[in-house]
Amino acid sequence: MLFGPAGTLKYWPGWVFTVMNLLCSLLLCAWFYNKDPQVLERRLLTREKLSAQKWIMQLAKLSYGLAFMLPGFDFRLGWTNRWFGPMPGWFMVLGLSLVLAGYLLMFWVLKANRFAASVIQVEAAQPVVSTGPYQFVRHPLYSGSILVWLGAPLALGSWVSVPAFGLIIPILILRLLHEEKFLGGELPGYADYCRRTRCRLVPGIW
Repeated sequence: MLFGPAGTLKYWPGWVFTVMNLLCSLLLCAWFYNKDPQVLERRLLTREKLSAQKWIMQLAKLSYGLAFMLPGFDFRLGWTNRWFGPMPGWFMVLGLSLVLAGYLLMFWVLKANRFAASVIQVEAAQPVVSTGPYQFVRHPLYSGSILVWLGAPLALGSWVSVPAFGLIIPILILRLLHEEKFLGGELPGYADYCRRTRCRLVPGIW
């Protein structure tokens, strides 16, 4: 998605971003493989059981793919340099820092909630988790994902792809609102948790 549209392997921001994502993913997988393999099993699930979530995830995957293709085309065609000037190096460092922060938050989430699957489901004896990052927001895993998506266009040196990555956020909000409705009816104690923890994604804001 990055180097094909770029038309070259000399797209160095793409390499830096790819290596960081690969290292973070490998370290996260290695830690949970040794400490709690069931977390990885739940994160590897791909088949949504709820029809609404199936449509939402198809839309998310399409948006995700298009967003990650744009920086490559931008590098090849020079849109950012032509319209806005070269992106300052410190912005790219900021982007990488946001990506790293997103992975660290997701790691914290998975340590606190081993039932955080990649699909919407409720398992037998699954508790309502209100510790760790869940004491601040209801969906901290999505908060971590948003940090990665906000940092990605900056790390990739592409101003023109910022709106494309931003469009993923409303899709995520649609997903979590439907998820809350499902959990409120299927997970005992979740409605009470929502009343205690008012914010969904950003502490003190929403």
